[in-house]
Parts: sequence; C-alpha cells; structure tokens
Amino acid sequence: MIRPAAVAGHFYPSDPRELSRQIERCCSDDQPSAGKRKVAAFGCVVPHAGYTYSGQVAGAVYSSLEIPARCILLGPRHYPQGKPMAILTEGKFETPLGRAEIDSALAGELGRACPLLREDAVAHEREHSLEVQIPFLQKLRGDFRFVPVVLATDRYGAIEELGRAVAQVVAAQREPVLVIASSDMNHYESDAITRVKDGKAIAWILALDPRGLYDTVRHEGITMCGYAATVAMLVAVCELGAKEAELVRYATSGDITGEREQVVGYAGIIIR
Repeated sequence: MIRPAAVAGHFYPSDPRELSRQIERCCSDDQPSAGKRKVAAFGCVVPHAGYTYSGQVAGAVYSSLEIPARCILLGPRHYPQGKPMAILTEGKFETPLGRAEIDSALAGELGRACPLLREDAVAHEREHSLEVQIPFLQKLRGDFRFVPVVLATDRYGAIEELGRAVAQVVAAQREPVLVIASSDMNHYESDAITRVKDGKAIAWILALDPRGLYDTVRHEGITMCGYAATVAMLVAVCELGAKEAELVRYATSGDITGEREQVVGYAGIIIR
C-alpha cells in the first residue's frame, strides 16, 4: 500500500529541494533550541499547520530531539470519513522526499494491544496531521519507520486505553520509540484569548496530567484539534516513566501574518 502525499504543494512544498530548504530554515540556528544538546525523549507535541505558519515551532522540537529509528504518530482525523480510531499496519507514506515505511511489526503489536483500533485506509487518505510530520523525520532522521494512528473519538476511556497500549508495546521494545502527538492549539479566536486558553492547556501538559488536559480542553472550550492524541501520548509517557516536560516554543499564526483577530495557536513540547 502506497499512501500518496495529500497536501504536498499546499501545507508544504511539492518540490523536494524547496521542501528540504524550508525544513532547514525551520530547524535553523536562529531557533530557540539552537545550541542545546539533543535530548532523548519519551514523547512530544508538535503542530501540523502549513509550514509557513507552524513549521518553526515543529522545527524547534525536532531539531532538539535525538530522533530514534521508530516512532508512533498520533493525530486527529479532521475529516468525517473513516473509523474513530484508525491505524495502518503496512505500506508506505509518500512525500516529495521519498517513501516512509510503516513499522508493520510495531503496528501489529499496537493493534493487538488496543482492539479499539481499526485498520482503515479511508481515515488516513486525506488526513494531514500525520503527513506533515513525515518530511521533518525524513530530513532529520532518514532511516525511520513509523506507526500511523488518527483519532476522532472524544471518549476518555477509549483514549486512555490507547495510551496504555502504546506504553505496553513501547516498553516491550529493545530500542527506543518516540511517541509523537500532532496537534494545533486553539483555533480562530483573538490572539489574546487564544494565548490564555492555550496557556491553560499547556499547563496540564507540562504537569504530565492527561485527565487534567482532557477536562480543561472540554470545559474551557479550547479548540485543540489533537487533544485526544495528546492525552493518549501523555497516558503512555507517564506509564513509561516520564518525569518532566518542556515548552520548547509557542507561537500563533498572528506572529506570522500580523492578523490578531482570528489566530491558531501552536505549541512545541518535549517530554522526557
């Protein structure tokens, strides 16, 4: 199964040389993470908007990490088609930088550990939340394999079950596995309101409190599209022994466009 690039030329450049240069700029030495020693992490939160808007936040995270050869990518499903908890266990994702291979062995283990997951190519067909992460991993790591999971469920019990399953399969591996949660933060409110709302959500992530994040996002009306993926990641990394989280970079789309009336927030967080 080859999953063609769905948003090349829209969220990021379709020309491989231009794409490579843009990723280099996103991870360049003028980023806040520059000069820091790369860290091994259990998990991270990265945004998934167009690179023009959120690429520097994602780049600040990825350029700070020792990226292992195996990753689990968790993200939201933005489109109505497909299962609410959808995995792919074989095949490749295509981007302008080449084809990235699904880790069939790890995906199979995760599917068995979490029976709520369903094999579903339709849910992944147009979804950008995972796709936009792959060129960063291709450029900065190259020889990696990954497990793609997209979520449209809002049930805490199901999200927690997935997180525990992720922890179970990661703990059983001999080599490290990075758990990546793909999420933008609050959407389409003013810059001032978005920063306040995002600050509340980020505080729970930094506190390593998945239930606190879940409840706050829902009760405070924070339109964080990948909160389920982030909650699942937090459940997993806490079970794996994570001790601290760091906000590497935060921005809103207004920082790029200058438009402050309706913005989207972007947070880059590393958990180790």
